[in-house]
Amino acid sequence: MPRAVRERQMLDAAVVTFGRRGYRAASMDEIAERAGVSKPLVYLYLNSKEDLFTACIRREAQALVAAVRDGVEPGLTADGQLWSGLRAFFTHTAEHPDAWSVLHRQARTHGEPFAREVSLMREEIVAFVTTLIHAAAQEAHGATELAERDVTGLAQALVGAAESLAGWANEADSVTAKEAAATLMNFAWAGLGNLMRGDRWSPRTRSAP
Repeated sequence: MPRAVRERQMLDAAVVTFGRRGYRAASMDEIAERAGVSKPLVYLYLNSKEDLFTACIRREAQALVAAVRDGVEPGLTADGQLWSGLRAFFTHTAEHPDAWSVLHRQARTHGEPFAREVSLMREEIVAFVTTLIHAAAQEAHGATELAERDVTGLAQALVGAAESLAGWANEADSVTAKEAAATLMNFAWAGLGNLMRGDRWSPRTRSAP
């Protein structure tokens, strides 16, 4: 069997094991057995448990970013692009729950270098969402120009909300990817739409009693 195929089998087995058992509880014996190979072969291909986990994080992070980018349909309105991107995100996380567990839970709770790998993925997604919000601001009729800091903050907030919602949706079997995306659109787009029109929220000053 070609090395690339065998290595993919090992990574597939490792993602399932790490995602379900956690990094510390997962054993190389179980990963090798699930992949249908010997444990020495896993070490020969991927060096160590730490290197194997890092390889899983990188592969699944690249797959998630690619799914979001490919899911955004060009030529749509700004809200249509955001909607298609969110659907792609929630569809991917729902179809790959073990991979999402590796990225969202395991990698972030076991320190460096794992957390750094996830941070790089998140930065790429935030940058992509930032471009979508920029496009929305330019498209909006009569919209005031948003400051760079505003756009970046909105992108960070939207990605953070999507991450939390994906974790909840994966645990609630009755929530579909489409429903999760619609929930976030209803939460975020109404506010974004007002902001694009220059209608900003601000705390009301209360008069002293």
